[in-house]
Amino acid sequence: MLEVKKVSKTFEDLEALKNVSINVNKGSIYGLVGSNGAGKTTLIKTLVGIYRQDEGGVFVAGEEVFENVDIKSKLVFIPDTLYFFTQYSIKDMARFYKRVYPNFNEERYKKLKEVFNIDENKKLHRLSKGMQRQAAFWLGLSAMPEVLILDEPLDGLDPVMRQKVKNLIVQDVAERQMTVLISSHNLRELEDLCDHIGILHKGSLILEKDLDDLKSDVHKIQVAFKREVTSEILEDCHVLYKEKRGSIMLFIVRGKKEEILKDIMKEEPVILDILPLTLEEIFIYEMGDVGYEIKNIIF
Repeated sequence: MLEVKKVSKTFEDLEALKNVSINVNKGSIYGLVGSNGAGKTTLIKTLVGIYRQDEGGVFVAGEEVFENVDIKSKLVFIPDTLYFFTQYSIKDMARFYKRVYPNFNEERYKKLKEVFNIDENKKLHRLSKGMQRQAAFWLGLSAMPEVLILDEPLDGLDPVMRQKVKNLIVQDVAERQMTVLISSHNLRELEDLCDHIGILHKGSLILEKDLDDLKSDVHKIQVAFKREVTSEILEDCHVLYKEKRGSIMLFIVRGKKEEILKDIMKEEPVILDILPLTLEEIFIYEMGDVGYEIKNIIF
């Protein structure tokens, strides 16, 4: 449904994107994460046709996005920094959305009014940041988009409203097969929503995987031995991080659990724990594997 093929983008002497390729299936929720300055916002603005890529292609349903009015009428983008027309109320913006989005659903708009419970006659610039964010979702979801692109979407929302918005997104994915791409630094919320994850670093995609596969492929291992271990354990595995805490050795390892355990059991451990990792922990250790500083982070 949403495809980025070998996209590169440069601003003067800054290479913001370097040969990036991602694929988001129809009815999927894709989480885009990365370090500060990784190129996430540049990629998103290229995805929605604000920027034109220097190389490669960006496609929605097989069609190029840039300057494609028909495709853009099926796509809603809610940016990190919201913009509304000066002096417009929510009702005024709804009238504008009706002209831009042919699938704008008046009945849905009225139903969502009960969810967000904001006076539609209020001027948007007089609303708080959180209420403006709610209005953006109210309008965006009323447009019945086939593709929803979100940049830090839940910033400024209280916990109750965060859950309401997440439920609405999941509902549209389940019922209408809406395709969603979310960029956020809040990895705990992405973990609740997403089925695929892409990690961007210095303009390049360093990892793209199904979330369940990603979590089952990276392991946190605590192990201790009766004697001093002289051989290099786990030498045949991809160790992302290792540390010794007294007699306990801590490893973050990528690979098949069975092969990892086979290596460890050779040394007859007295303590062996394999602990689950959160998406946040996986992100930190994957970033450490590509040279991002993690040594001062304590778990």
